[in-house]
Amino acid sequence: MQAVIWDYGGVLVHMVDETPRRELVKRLGIRLDTLYRLVFESESARLASIGEISLSQHWQAVARLLHISDAELPGVLEQFWSADGLDQQLVAFIRSLRPRYRVGLLSNAWENLRDLLQNHWRIANLFDDLVISAEVKMVKPDVRIYRLAVERLGVPAEQAVFFDDLLQNVQAARQAGLHAFQYTGLTQVQADLAELEQSPE
Repeated sequence: MQAVIWDYGGVLVHMVDETPRRELVKRLGIRLDTLYRLVFESESARLASIGEISLSQHWQAVARLLHISDAELPGVLEQFWSADGLDQQLVAFIRSLRPRYRVGLLSNAWENLRDLLQNHWRIANLFDDLVISAEVKMVKPDVRIYRLAVERLGVPAEQAVFFDDLLQNVQAARQAGLHAFQYTGLTQVQADLAELEQSPE
């Protein structure tokens, strides 16, 4: 193996406390699954993920549907995202992989991810390259985005391994020629990498 590539949401960053979001939907008078669908699965979310509209336009669309005013929106966003946390143990492990491996990030994400990694989480330096869907106008599970990720890392697909929490993205990575595993935790990652390193291939 020459490279290890990571998903972002649900792997590096995940929800650590749903309480702020539960309080938010109670105040808004909606169901939690409705909020998640609007934020992550709506048409405006999809368009923002491929860079067709700005992140601001996506949130404006969500705000209109939920009758959130321009003045209220910043507070709503702060409360929503306060539920998430960075997996520090995984970060430390990824840091230990370099320089033995090239390390990449491949994420279906909006235009602000690069800034989040650099200035909020302060982990942009973990990675040799970042492939962000809004920047490259493609999303997983499109096999082209995996090929782009390994090309930019300068490694053959068969010498790269990808970790993602969503099975469909893992399966697509395998179709693109990468080794890939569904992420369930650091212990599983360590076992998967050890198995690959011991493989005669």
